[in-house]
Amino acid sequence: MTQMQIILRQVGDYIIRRCDLSDLIPVMEINLKTLPEHYSDYFYESLLAEMPEAFLVAEKNGKLVGYIMCKTEYGFSNFKKLGFVKKGHVVSVAVLEEHRRFGLGRAIIEEAINGAKSKRCDELYLEVRCSNNDAVRLYEKIGFVIKQRLKAYYRDGEDAFLMAIEFEY
Repeated sequence: MTQMQIILRQVGDYIIRRCDLSDLIPVMEINLKTLPEHYSDYFYESLLAEMPEAFLVAEKNGKLVGYIMCKTEYGFSNFKKLGFVKKGHVVSVAVLEEHRRFGLGRAIIEEAINGAKSKRCDELYLEVRCSNNDAVRLYEKIGFVIKQRLKAYYRDGEDAFLMAIEFEY
């Protein structure tokens, strides 16, 4: 962690903070270890530049163990509002297996929600594998609701739930 980084939240021995450029290689390594969906180097860099308020990392003793990255979009609301709204989109979130069940997932998502709110997003949404019951339950506890089932969303043919949370200002 460099001197300029601000800790957003402490979770036991872990800290949640904004990602910076020097974190991108460890973030990509976590992605490769934990998820079947992978992205180009440029994609990570572009998301960091676009929405640093919601591109966050979890760290323990100087080692990255998780991340969340989001982007902003304009489109139809997942909550039946008329017209286009500003939406935050959780593109990817992951915590290394051995660091799960310590509250990091909840903390990193809640801090990303704060980041999306700071960008005045009307809602935040994500896609999650229908089989990922632990993640679905966590998102529901935080306040996300299942809005639709996306058939064969993933490359392997599995369906996804589109889940979203609405913000009031």
